[in-house]
Amino acid sequence: QVQLVESGGGLVQDGGSLRLSCVASEDIFSSNREMGWYRQAPGTQRELVAAVAYRNIKTYADSVKGRFTISRIANGNAMYLQMNNLKPEDTAVYYCNTRWYPYYSWGQGTQVTVSS
Repeated sequence: QVQLVESGGGLVQDGGSLRLSCVASEDIFSSNREMGWYRQAPGTQRELVAAVAYRNIKTYADSVKGRFTISRIANGNAMYLQMNNLKPEDTAVYYCNTRWYPYYSWGQGTQVTVSS
């Protein structure tokens, strides 16, 4: 089965930037299935942060609009999340998966910590 591995997290200061990567064990990003990035902060539910569908249609949570950019390689096995002007509220574990329903098994996620 497909395995998803997230990476690129770390500790940054308020206003800093990070680029997260989601690598799959096979090409799943060239399909028409909508893919997304999720995050879960301590004591909160997992929430969708950004998604990219067919024809490169992108969706963002209001909290990250203008700061985050999602992208994927059409004929590859990777997806990215460029995060700029990070805020302490962005601190969470970030995961990748399909939107609407987790079609694939959840990976371990990557920790993003933003200090004030």
